[in-house]
Amino acid sequence: MNLDFTQFIPSMPYILEGIYVTLKIVILAGILGFALGIILSLFKISKFKFLGWFADAYTSIFRGTPLVLQLMLIYYGSPQLIGYQIEPYTAAILSFALNSGAYISEIIRAGIQAIDKGQQEAAMALGVPYTKMMWDIIMPQALKNILPALMNEFITLTKESAIVTTIGVMDIMRRSYQVGAENYSFFEPLLIAGLIYYVMVVILTFLGKAVERRMRRSD
Repeated sequence: MNLDFTQFIPSMPYILEGIYVTLKIVILAGILGFALGIILSLFKISKFKFLGWFADAYTSIFRGTPLVLQLMLIYYGSPQLIGYQIEPYTAAILSFALNSGAYISEIIRAGIQAIDKGQQEAAMALGVPYTKMMWDIIMPQALKNILPALMNEFITLTKESAIVTTIGVMDIMRRSYQVGAENYSFFEPLLIAGLIYYVMVVILTFLGKAVERRMRRSD
């Protein structure tokens, strides 16, 4: 093997700038996906069946099709659907948020249904409004139980964000590929990109465990 990492040292700041792009996409998509997931999970446990059918159909579609397909449909299909081209950055956030919302909705639904039904019955007997009961009593307990699963979803989203390179977003992968093309050597910059993603995942895992321990101590 003829590997030479020294020739890529001058390009490291350029590659590392992709971390900021990746994190912006992941954080914004994660927040939007979490909000969407809460709404869909409440639809799934709603007494109104049509809301449950809608949420189940949504989840089935977005979990049953590849994320890269959803990304390309939003980006390349936008001129036909809405009459103008969505920016790659915006398309990435939308596709990841819509996809993540489907998975998070299932996580939150399972967390809510794992709470003892006696608590809901007691709250209703005391006259606590449904919205206040869900927001102040049920949801905080559910979030504590599903925190590890939510962190795993966020970590998965971080790794899957690499597919934005297919629509030209200047993330870590895109910058590494460009550096490789300029030097006619792709193996080293791609290994560097892999190391960056690995470090990001390790840091996120550490932060997730720290938050989980803190929440357990607060019980």
